[in-house]
Amino acid sequence: IGPSGCGKTTTLKMINRLIRPTSGHIFINGEDVEKKDIIKLRRKIGYVIQQTGLFPHMTVKENIELIPRLEKVNKQKIIEKTYELMHMIDLNPEEFLYRFPTQLSGGQMQRIGVARAFAYDPDIILMDEPFSALDPVSRNQLQQELVELQDKMKKTIVFVTHDMDEALALSDKIVVMDHGKVVQQGSPKDILTSPANDFVRNLVGEDRLHQA
Repeated sequence: IGPSGCGKTTTLKMINRLIRPTSGHIFINGEDVEKKDIIKLRRKIGYVIQQTGLFPHMTVKENIELIPRLEKVNKQKIIEKTYELMHMIDLNPEEFLYRFPTQLSGGQMQRIGVARAFAYDPDIILMDEPFSALDPVSRNQLQQELVELQDKMKKTIVFVTHDMDEALALSDKIVVMDHGKVVQQGSPKDILTSPANDFVRNLVGEDRLHQA
């Protein structure tokens, strides 16, 4: 979490090598990402962005199944996984699988983006402000669904946001950034009860500090 331009998205993109770090190293399960095959690396990392990134010429089914099909996963297993994910994101597969993205609402598209990110059983899921363009009701609903999905799937999710309420609702660890630097990291309780400096204190807000 941090203000616009602080380096949140850049950090996210370095994890899957969309941007190469100018110094330092990023390790996943003890392996330097720079030494991994870039295609294999990205296919094991789910990615959800604010604009959903769905392919407009593909149906919902084709969007969700793209990576598993490229990886030549058993067709029956792909179908079973697709239906499982559709139920998890609370969209009726019979009703939605053969629609195109233009036939979906913003919230529905974002749900499909989340399902696609989980489709190939990734090790890590990157989420770059995925719910920020949605109305408050859809946003709260998707945040809750993400918590429930994470509880079932037990995946590492790296979630970028500029919204402190969202960070506190979703995370078990928060990293606060400013001007490309990490200024504090810790549990939501740590951030609320012991802000490292005035920048973090202002980001948290006096109301939340008093409630903590």
